[in-house]
Order: sequence, then structure tokens, then C-alpha cells
Amino acid sequence: MAVAEAVTAGAALRSNRSKVVRRILRNPLAITGLVVLGIAVILAVFAPWLAPHDPTQTHLDQAFAPPGTVGHLLGTDDLGRDVLTRIMYGLRASLHVGLLAVATSLVIGVPLGLMAGYFRAIDALISRFTDLVLAFPFLILAVGLAAIRGASLGNAAIAIGIAQIPGVIRIVRSETLRLKSLDFVAAAIVEGAGDAWVLGRHILPNAASVIIVQATVAIPAAILGEAVLSFLGLGIQPPAPSLGTMLSDAQQFASRAPWAAVMPGLAIMLLTLAFNIVGDSLRDALDPKASRR
Repeated sequence: MAVAEAVTAGAALRSNRSKVVRRILRNPLAITGLVVLGIAVILAVFAPWLAPHDPTQTHLDQAFAPPGTVGHLLGTDDLGRDVLTRIMYGLRASLHVGLLAVATSLVIGVPLGLMAGYFRAIDALISRFTDLVLAFPFLILAVGLAAIRGASLGNAAIAIGIAQIPGVIRIVRSETLRLKSLDFVAAAIVEGAGDAWVLGRHILPNAASVIIVQATVAIPAAILGEAVLSFLGLGIQPPAPSLGTMLSDAQQFASRAPWAAVMPGLAIMLLTLAFNIVGDSLRDALDPKASRR
């Protein structure tokens, strides 16, 4: 009996996944977002092999070369460094920080959100902690934590991840409260299932779609946070390339070499926009109302 139920559940899960994939593939905006993300990931992962130059190598005799210059497709900055190369390595840093920050927030926020939504005794304590952290604006909290821990890629990721924890807690808590009130959870409790079993076997799997969507929304916020921290000198330190440091370095030469600021700015915009589009499309595909249409 248990084997038959497991087979049925597995078949239903595969069917739901195939429906989600079909809905996403029918959405032109989702396809566009996925293509942009795919290109960004390829450029970031294979930057050491695809980049035409060393990202930190300077050529003062080639400073402010305009886009289209032979050997410098997107031009050079004030030190003669290739803008395209630095953008590729900057994407690498942005994705690294974005994924690490979101992973940090999920590892801490998901268990706290589950406990807050399931155990009334500690709900008030976790909720007050969440309200306390939310009293500080996201970027202000990230800047403060980065300033305390020191400027580096890892510290920037941790600071942004900690700043995102309250949002994760609230989303997971709300979903846990909703699932807790459903019949199948009540039936499991009546049959004698323990709290850990109910949370791990019934609530967490059914909350996974909400958590995934929250992660896709949090990654672009983390990327923007990393750019702001690097722009302020609290993120990745020069000469290591970062989209934020590229913007910071280019601001004083914006009138002379606008491409040095426009190109990394466009990279940030396209990357965050692609993540938001994919996140919205994924949310629509996972919407239970959409599954009945």
C-alpha cells in the first residue's frame, strides 16, 4: 500500500512539474528572461576563458578608447582596462554574491518561518525579531553590517543575506499558517504524526513553490545590494572587478567616457530585470489557479 501511494505521489509530482515547464515555455517573456540569464551565467562561469583581456591589467596608452576600438569591443576605462572583460568578471561577482546571499537568508529564514507559523508559543518571539530587523531599511542594514564586518565579497554576501532574512521569515510563516489549516495536515496530526514529520513531510514540500519564487525575487535585490555596497566601497575591493566599483570609478569621467558607466549599468539592469521576469513567470506557472485553467 505504501509503495503504491509513493508511486502515485511521484507520478503526480512529475505531472505537476511538466505542467509548470509547459506554462513557462509558452510565455515569451519567460523565455527571454531565461535566455538573458543563460548568457549571463555562461559569461560569468567561463569568464577566465572567454574574456579577451586580464580584468586588472592596465594600459594607460589606451585609456578611454571608445566602443568598437580594435581589441576592445565595449571600449576601455580611465586606466585602459577592457570594459567587456571587467563586465564579464563583474557578472561573476554579482551572481556569486546574489546566490550566496539568498542561500544564507533561506538557510536561516525558512526554519524560523516554519517554526513561527507552526508553533504558537514562539511565534511572537520570532515575529518581534522580524519586526525589529524590518524597522531598518534593507540597504541601510546591509551597509551597516558590511561596515562592521569589513569590506569583501564574502562579507557583502553575508550582510545582504542577513538583511533578507525577515522577508523570508514572513513569506514562509504566512504559507505555513495557510497550510497548517488545511485538512491533510489536520489528518496527519490526528493520525499521530509528530511535529517534525508534519513540517518536513507535509508543510515544507507544499511551501517549496513559494520559497522558490521568493528566492528568484531576492536574487536581483541581492545583486543590486552588492552593486550599492561596492559603489560605496564596502563590497568587492579594487582592483577586483565589480559592476558597482565600475560605476563608482566611472562617475568622475562620465562626460568624457560615458560608456564606462553606461555598460555596467546596462548589465545590472538586464540581469536584475531577467531575474524579475523569470520570478514572475515562475510564480504564475506555480499558481494553483493557473493549474485549473
